Amino acid sequence: MLRRWLGIQKPKVFSYNHVNDQHKKVDWSIRIFFIALMVLGYFINMARLPQERYLLFETWFLLFGLMFTMEIARVIMERKYAKNPNAYIYTLGQLVFILIIIVTLFSTDFFGIF
Repeated sequence: MLRRWLGIQKPKVFSYNHVNDQHKKVDWSIRIFFIALMVLGYFINMARLPQERYLLFETWFLLFGLMFTMEIARVIMERKYAKNPNAYIYTLGQLVFILIIIVTLFSTDFFGIF
């Protein structure tokens, strides 16, 4: 509904949907950085006791950071370079919705399941 209201076309399924070449380069730079950070974090945390692991190097934490950083980069690129000036509003709305879901699930222990 928000997509229709803002006049945004539906993107292709399972595609990267880069705004331009600069966005593609930034996106892949972010991915490579986080992959390197995951490998480094794995070795650092494996050398420590399970109770003393660094949260910032846990794989699940880095994946959430990767997702958040990539979406923020997409919002910035859509704001500056997208053909439709409202495209960034939709992406920002998606990001806020995903963050609300993640915070809700973790703060309620997945609604008491775990």
